[in-house]
Formats: sequence, C-alpha cells, structure tokens
Amino acid sequence: MSVRAEWNNLREVIMHRPGVEIDYAMLAPKPFLFERPYRTTMAVREHEKLERYLKEAGVRVKLLKDVVMELFDSSGKFRQIFLDKVLKTVRYEGDRESVKREEKAFRDNISVLDPSTLFNLMLIEPSVLLKSEGETGPDYPSVNSNLPLANLYFMRDQQAVSGKGIFFGRMRMRQRQKENSITEFILRALYESKEQFRSLGNTGYFEGGDFMPAGEYAIIGIGSRTNLDGALSFINSGISGADEYLIVENPIYDFMEKEPRDQMINMHLDTYFNFVSKEAAVTSPLLAKKAKGSIYIRQDDGIKKQSSTTLSAYLKSKGVEIIPLSIAEQLSYSSNFLTLKENHVLAVDSSRVLRKLISQNVFSASTLAAIEHAVSVDGGNSMFPRSKAAKDYGLDFVTANLSELTGGYGGAHCMTASIIRG
Repeated sequence: MSVRAEWNNLREVIMHRPGVEIDYAMLAPKPFLFERPYRTTMAVREHEKLERYLKEAGVRVKLLKDVVMELFDSSGKFRQIFLDKVLKTVRYEGDRESVKREEKAFRDNISVLDPSTLFNLMLIEPSVLLKSEGETGPDYPSVNSNLPLANLYFMRDQQAVSGKGIFFGRMRMRQRQKENSITEFILRALYESKEQFRSLGNTGYFEGGDFMPAGEYAIIGIGSRTNLDGALSFINSGISGADEYLIVENPIYDFMEKEPRDQMINMHLDTYFNFVSKEAAVTSPLLAKKAKGSIYIRQDDGIKKQSSTTLSAYLKSKGVEIIPLSIAEQLSYSSNFLTLKENHVLAVDSSRVLRKLISQNVFSASTLAAIEHAVSVDGGNSMFPRSKAAKDYGLDFVTANLSELTGGYGGAHCMTASIIRG
C-alpha cells in the first residue's frame, strides 16, 4: 500500500458494495447522516457501474465482502477473529433461560453459516428479543437492528493510505465509529505481510476524506470531522513521508455564517478540493481564500508549526493552478472526483446531481438563491467536468452517474479507498 500523491496513476482500490444496511437509512436519512433518501436498487447499480469504470481504466478493485470471504476460507486466524466479532455483535434479550439457550445455539451453529451472512450481521447489528408463547410453543422472536452501518460504502473515510502504509483513524460521528474497527481488522489481515500500519486510538479524530497527499507535502482538512489533535497524530505517526503539511480549516460560504451550521456542508477537504495533477487542483476560489491554515514542517526534533496562510495562498506558493468551481458545482460533488492519472479523472455527473438536489428540495432558501445566482451568471454553461474552465485547462475525464448514491453525502472519491498509486 502506497499513495504518495493524489495524482499518481491509480492502481488498486477497495470498495464496499452497499447492501441491506442502506435500506435502513431510507427510514431516517438525516439521523443516518444522509443528505436525502434515494432509490437503493438504482444506487447499487450505480455502484456496480463505478466499479466497472475503474476496471476498464486498469484499476484493480477489491470489494470488502469478497475480501472477507476469501480470508475466511484461507486464514484460520482471520476466521476466528471474524467469528468472535460477530458473536459480540449479535445480541439476545428476553427470558433468561431462552437467551442462554439461543446464545449457545448461535455459538454452536456459527461455524456452518455463510461468511456473507455473517458479514451482513456485523453491518446491521441485530438484537433478538425472545417472547414466550406458552409452554408448548417456541419463543416468538422480535428482531431489532441497533445501528446499521449505512455509511460504510464511503470507504475513503475510515483510513488514509500514505507513502509508508496505512493509518486507521477515528470517526467523529457515533453513527460511523464502528466502521474503523471493521476495516482495520480486514485490511490488517489482507496486507499483514507487506505493509506498515498505524492507528489513531482515542486521541482526537481523523477521517480519510480530509487527507490529500501531494508528494513532498500534504494537505489535511480539519473541522466538523477531523480535528487538530487527529491531524497532528497522523503527522507524528510517521506513516506519511511528506516533509511539509498544511492543516486547513474547512470553510463555509459567507452567507452560511448567518445560519445554523450544517455539519455536513464541507465536512471533509474532498468536498471542496481535489488535485488533478501536480500543477492543478479543483476548488471553489471563494472557499480557498476563506480556508485558513497553518504550515507544519518536519524537523529532526519533530513537527514544528512554521506560519499561517490560506489554502489559496498556499496553492499559489506551490505553483498549483486552480480550476474554479461555482457554488452550484461544489455543492453537487464536483470536487469529489477520483483522479485516475495526471489530468484524467473519473468525475461525478454534477449536472444530474444538481437537478436531483433541487427537485428534492435539499437546499435552504439562501443556498438555493446563491446557486441560482451562480447559474445565471454562468449563462447556462455546462457544469464541471464539462465546464469552460475544465475545457480550457485541457482536463480529460469520464463521468459516472452517481445521482442516487451521492444522497449519502459523497461522490466517487468518498466511495473508494485508494490503496496503491504510482
């Protein structure tokens, strides 16, 4: 595992195909951290197409469940850890004797169950309430799901891969905190003989969507998800070979400062910024100027804070050209593309996403007004990646229709854990 720069040739990714766990999120999208409800059948088809686009580009794609099934068959050590995790996840409640009986039966039978079934049980966290139906009848089962891990298909966030291996973070939101332990034990088993690993532990928060490696330097976003403690823990872990870091506060637009802060707006760096090459990045110029940051330098005696700046000024100092995004493009996941190689990206079809967002009344009145103004000023020109700015730069791209899947708050970048680049 090695990712030294976001624009290096993409060789291998890990994805998680959404399963039954996302159906639960449709019952209450906001509490499940989703932007809006969507058609889950169509979403799974979009995910399948995204995988196909990557494979056609020569990228090795590993699906998380497939990895689990392969390790289950090939590694006794992994199998035992996996079974123990499932046993701790499934709960029984009700009459004490009934609970003891069914817990024992599940332990006795677990070795004959399909690993795919066990994987699903881990994701939906079921509890079985046993109610007596009388002396002659069996107990009546009522099954609840504690917290289905509906956000797991955003595989970018649980960890970050850098030049020297993989760093497992810690999620800020309770809805997602169990995801780290799942991906960590799977990826450690998959790559244990090859790579270095580090874990954040319980100090601070760090999520992979806030990390952008850029060779000799890297950019880390902090805000509603990753915090300063988590960012510094990542830097000090030694898992990244960069000598310089910009830790930048994820910004919001001026008009949003007068409203209650929506934690999902610009929650990660990749929701408003991304590299297409060593010389160019895509971002909102307004947000880049507002994004305040500090430069940290690696020295013999540790990491030292050097100076303060903005994302815009920092990019200029590195000779990085900005391909601008309007607010309409940025809020439609235009920056959440996946760079396949320099100046060639797999982008979200943001115009489709924008139509979906507007039709489902996702935006506040002030945000919608700002979007409509941006569209009118732009004169109805095509949106990124078909925008004039991208065309003038000479960006090569392929678009993926992710208009359903983006309802979970993320695009192609969020949905893929880049494992190997270069």
